[in-house]
Amino acid sequence: MTTLLHSATAVDARGETPDAWILLDGEVIRARGEGPDHPRADAIVDLSGRWIIPGMIDLHGHGGGGEDYGTGDLPAALAAHRAHGTSRAVVSLASESVDVLEAQLARVAALAADDPRVLGSHLEGPFLAPARRGAHAESALLAPDPAVVDRLLAAAAGTLRQVTIAPELPGALDAIRRLVDAGVVVAVGHTEADAATARAAFDAGATLLTHAFNAMPGIHHRSPGPVVAAFDDPRVSLELVLDGHHVDEGVAAVAFASAPGRVALITDAMAAAAGHDGAYRLGALDVVVRDGLATVAGTDTIAGSTLTLDAALRRAVAGVHLSRPDAVAAVTRTPARILGLDDGFGLLEPGYAADVVALDDAFAVQAVWAAGQRI
Repeated sequence: MTTLLHSATAVDARGETPDAWILLDGEVIRARGEGPDHPRADAIVDLSGRWIIPGMIDLHGHGGGGEDYGTGDLPAALAAHRAHGTSRAVVSLASESVDVLEAQLARVAALAADDPRVLGSHLEGPFLAPARRGAHAESALLAPDPAVVDRLLAAAAGTLRQVTIAPELPGALDAIRRLVDAGVVVAVGHTEADAATARAAFDAGATLLTHAFNAMPGIHHRSPGPVVAAFDDPRVSLELVLDGHHVDEGVAAVAFASAPGRVALITDAMAAAAGHDGAYRLGALDVVVRDGLATVAGTDTIAGSTLTLDAALRRAVAGVHLSRPDAVAAVTRTPARILGLDDGFGLLEPGYAADVVALDDAFAVQAVWAAGQRI
């Protein structure tokens, strides 16, 4: 099945092309061009007046559409985000007992085997600092014991994409090396680490900062902390939750300017994303959502977000004042590179995945193709 999308302005990390056309052939982009002369196809879609971008990639999310990734209807939760332009996603799991995490990792692995749009799993815990646990149950937190690390790797059966770890915990640097050797992206997060400890983690192989600025020491003029350590290291990228609650837009602009090409927008979404206010669960904790803000029940601790990536993209353009290519890169090309998938995802180029999102002038989603299929 071939599909031709034509007469749109194409935007990706390499720039903007007016009056562009894209030919989708099965699960890949077969050709790209511009102007009225375009190839024939089984289906032809006129996108006059629209923008098209690569499908968005979410490195870090916990649920959506009323469902939690760990305990709810996982396909339904992922579908809620796909409708908002997230064509590929890593499934994030909050801290639980090792037995529960093993079962959840196995469930994600089974789904990923049947659905290429599922990129694997992300363990946000249990190797987190208790004082920076955020919306994670303290009773589930552990130091990274080698036997536990090996159990979790085995349960994921090669689909563990990412692990967040507090590098100051006993055994953390050895765990980072073990995980990196297994092909896992290791992120520093939920941590009390100072800049020196963060740098030691980066030297051990960590290449990402989990939701930068949140659940970690901030930037102090005499104690720069893990954020500045990440800014200074070209090997390291930073996640950012751009929902109007987690990080001020002016601070977000500083991050983009300090680490150009290395900031990935994420949702860190919980079940209420693309859903409604109300009572939910996130991992082992009760969460309340009011006016789109998720907090641990009975506290003011933020518990993930209700964000979708299309909303983060719009805020990046309108609020942070990024150029459209730079904003689009932060939800496409940059996350693909972080995961080592930039040879096939994140650009509107021949040979890349047939993941395309059509947007209107306000950058609201009009149509989504994932793996060549219209959603």
